[in-house]
Amino acid sequence: MLRYLFDDAPEPGEVYEVCPGVLWLRMPLPMALDHINLYLLRDEDGWWAIDTGIAIDPTEALWESVFDRHLDGLPIKAVLSTHYHPDHTGMAGWLCERFQAPFYMTQGEYFTGLAFSRTSSEHYNWSVPQYQRRMGFDEDYIQQSKERFGGFGPVIRPMPTSFRRLTDGATLCIGKTNWQVVIGRGHSPEHACLYSSALNVLLSGDQVIPRITSNISVSEAEPEANPLREWFHSLEHFLETLPDDTLVLPAHNTPFYGLHERLRFLIDHHEDHLIALEEACVEQGRTALELVPVLFKRKLDGHNLPLAVGECQAHLNYLHQRGQLSRTLENDGCYRYLSVDSTLPQRLRKRHYEADDDSPLQV
Repeated sequence: MLRYLFDDAPEPGEVYEVCPGVLWLRMPLPMALDHINLYLLRDEDGWWAIDTGIAIDPTEALWESVFDRHLDGLPIKAVLSTHYHPDHTGMAGWLCERFQAPFYMTQGEYFTGLAFSRTSSEHYNWSVPQYQRRMGFDEDYIQQSKERFGGFGPVIRPMPTSFRRLTDGATLCIGKTNWQVVIGRGHSPEHACLYSSALNVLLSGDQVIPRITSNISVSEAEPEANPLREWFHSLEHFLETLPDDTLVLPAHNTPFYGLHERLRFLIDHHEDHLIALEEACVEQGRTALELVPVLFKRKLDGHNLPLAVGECQAHLNYLHQRGQLSRTLENDGCYRYLSVDSTLPQRLRKRHYEADDDSPLQV
């Protein structure tokens, strides 16, 4: 069983001290996943902000409240985003400009974030409808998607125009504490976590979350990507290199103990999904869209549907690239997947993922 450090969470604009020099705060999100956890690390002459919140109306005012009430008169001296998603980078440009503070990020996340934050309707081209059609979407959906096409620029302040690159294994000395950069992949290209052996604390971002599973997804930007393979490799690396009794400070839900248990659960969760998809493709070829109910039992709509289909596609790419599923491009423009082993038995499964079935899909 996971063990949680707190029974509740700080209200927006408030902070909890997790351990000396480490503050936990929350900012609201305008979606089913209604919050993001941010962290402040105290240095000798200021604070490091770890992730920033999304650029919606309340966020700036809440940050101002934190500055006035919780920083002991010290400035923000550095801003670090674990990865490029807008709830993690939305206010980075504003914070860096306000305090003339440097911005820390991995190279893969920085340039991916720049691209998606600046994507607009003029960047729509043939590859987008082709990808959607191959997943199984009809022409009505594709047309509606074209009308909505764009990046996340509306919910992010312009990203800083320079950054300081984080690399795997690098050390940041903040105050008297060394924080090692630990790179994870799968949820995003080059996700930076921070681990302090002295405190035995991991700032895990979206790489490890206690009650929901991070979205592992394929998009039209890289349709043949295999993020699930990278996700598995990252989780195994964390198991091998980080202590089980580490205090994990995630970007969502609440700080917890039980790192290895959670990592093994996440591995089992996706392995169950792979088995279920392979079995579902035994008798006939099926599209990614048709296979979504195999992974998600509830009705999905709005922004959750493309996230779910993208996650399904990630699992299908993994199985196809391992040779466990064949893939055929049909006359209707759809990819259909069929199990290579036509005698695959109907295996009994633990169905670990059912516990997470009602959790919101992440951005």
